[in-house]
Amino acid sequence: MSKKSDSYYFQNFIECVQCGCEAAKMLEDNLMNFDTGLLQDKLDELHKIEHDADKKKHEMMGVLVKAFITPIEREDIILLSQSIDEVTDKIEDVLIRIYINNVHTIKPEAVEFTKVIIRCCNALKEVMEEFADFKKSKTLHGLIIEINALEEEGDRMFIDSMRKLHTEVKDPIEIIAWREIYVYLEKCCDACEHVADIVESVIMKNT
Repeated sequence: MSKKSDSYYFQNFIECVQCGCEAAKMLEDNLMNFDTGLLQDKLDELHKIEHDADKKKHEMMGVLVKAFITPIEREDIILLSQSIDEVTDKIEDVLIRIYINNVHTIKPEAVEFTKVIIRCCNALKEVMEEFADFKKSKTLHGLIIEINALEEEGDRMFIDSMRKLHTEVKDPIEIIAWREIYVYLEKCCDACEHVADIVESVIMKNT
């Protein structure tokens, strides 16, 4: 898998995951320094990252449609590309929900959730950096397990956050708003795990 034509796909995967890493860090920064007056501008900034990720995905599809031989099955390249793009989409969705639900104060649980998402994205980038050499990599399997563990940590945070929301908050509008936000925060971790699961499947099929 050292051929130059093959390396394009793996490099594209890395660059697309990097968009997710940048989006996750931007989400954390926005929640930690929350300002409703700047939220529209911050949404535009985050959407630019999501748009850059889309462009990279479409560029890969353009290369793939002309390719005669690919390093892994075309269907797996397409599925991986779409699933990586979904990570950035889900991160953007969190800030969109905060905006449309007219949130004025950020709950500390949401900030902690974003830290887990950042760790998921960073681990996913490491996975992609190892992916081109998956037949020889000594760390890839451990990184996939790490992402699975982080997703489980996200699940626990989701349950604890939802429980606290429903036991401590009295305003039904606030409950509805934050319930949706927590759901989308969990979806970010799920999206990262989905990519890791696809990578694991590709490894199994090709070794």
